[in-house]
Amino acid sequence: MDYSQFMILHQEIGLLVVFLLVFLFDTFLSKNAQSKLTVFATVLFGVFTVASFFIPMKAGQEVAFAGMFITSPIVMCIKNILNVGLFIVLLQSIKWNDSEDQAIRRGEFIELMMLTLFGMYLMVSARHFLIFIIGLETASLPLAALVAFEKKAYESHEAAVKYLFTAVFSSAIYMLGLSFVYGVCGTLYFDAIASKILVADGSLILFVALAFVIAGIGFKISMVPFHLWTADVYQGAPTSVTSYLSVVSKGAATFAAFIVLTQAFGTVYSQVWEWMLYALIILTITIGNLFAIRQDNIKRFLAFSSISQAGYIMLGVIANASVGAASLAYYVLIYIFSNLAAFGVIQAIENASGKLNISDYNGLYKTNPKLSFAMMLAMFSLGGIPPFAGFFSKFFIFSAALQEGSVAMYVLVLIALINTIISLYYYLLVVKAMFINPNDNPIATFKSHWSERAGLVICVGGIIVLGLLSSVYVFLNKAAEVSSLF
Repeated sequence: MDYSQFMILHQEIGLLVVFLLVFLFDTFLSKNAQSKLTVFATVLFGVFTVASFFIPMKAGQEVAFAGMFITSPIVMCIKNILNVGLFIVLLQSIKWNDSEDQAIRRGEFIELMMLTLFGMYLMVSARHFLIFIIGLETASLPLAALVAFEKKAYESHEAAVKYLFTAVFSSAIYMLGLSFVYGVCGTLYFDAIASKILVADGSLILFVALAFVIAGIGFKISMVPFHLWTADVYQGAPTSVTSYLSVVSKGAATFAAFIVLTQAFGTVYSQVWEWMLYALIILTITIGNLFAIRQDNIKRFLAFSSISQAGYIMLGVIANASVGAASLAYYVLIYIFSNLAAFGVIQAIENASGKLNISDYNGLYKTNPKLSFAMMLAMFSLGGIPPFAGFFSKFFIFSAALQEGSVAMYVLVLIALINTIISLYYYLLVVKAMFINPNDNPIATFKSHWSERAGLVICVGGIIVLGLLSSVYVFLNKAAEVSSLF
């Protein structure tokens, strides 16, 4: 075996080193020293996140393990984006993770988070379904434990059971679809499937196989009609875990879906899975928006918001080649800052008052103006209001989708634009609650933890700066062009 192949796994090895250091710190240091574990792990992962941006990027692809694993500039970029998301989640979780109820499990929380991220690394670098499935399960199963992390909360246990069952069920559906694909093609390599699948073009078994594969992916991304677990799990899970599920996990799953569908099944796109995905995107955006309007619990509200956002993200999957990859990465990056800003405010308020209903936010501006301002920017960005970053993320992903030039794509983008108006309505409901709705007993004034404030500063800064700097998208587009993905 050529062990030099491991040298291209820069980010994977770095993440494992961070994981090992956190594990050793948690295992062998004294109880007094362990009280600093959360801060130590967050700072260490922050250093790793910054260092990852300075890893040299080579044009084209670097291949390992007989073509089963690849890395490229755009793949490295998406891993860096996921790192940013996890760093913010860890930062915002410091107060909760160091609380009396969680202190004994603070190390496990951080380690499980990093383990899921490692699985996501494998998913986006996989070019063989064996590696992909290993990454998928590594990313999914630890999340079930994280969802159940609040041992004294019944809702957390219920959410974990629902998540575990749906994760196992979706994996079973996905594996069944892959078994059909293997039966048709006789291989699990993405490039080999792409060439051999043309021979079976139009066969019924191919239609069934791709339907199962898309269904399995749909569960992970929370696409309608595979979304039924999302709201209950988001509501029942600890807020830190919910924020991680909504941004980092979803972003990785979406990019993995892009790789699988374009690399393995792109040759039969127009004949087999084009119209399946069109229908799923329309249903996802529309139903997510309509159900979000009905919610009062802020975590369920953001759950249906994330379902709707999944539909927008999938527009990048069906866009053309490198432009689609760049717009997808850019959308995920901005979505991370926007959604984590919202969850940062939610977590700060929950830690201080325990309140999680939108109606509880009435009059929040009078007592906590800074938190209200941060939440307002998050809602504006999620809704796509210019000049905030969310507007440009939607603009680029719509533009990427329209480059295909088909009438069906124009209709799809039009429906997405109409749904954007609906999303603006319910995002502005939160802003209205904070700034306009009267409340005789608003949430009392409080000072949030330093880590919560730091997380919000990073998120708000990202929302504003990325809305002003087009160079970020230009860089991602260039990275996609030189990655030789297609």
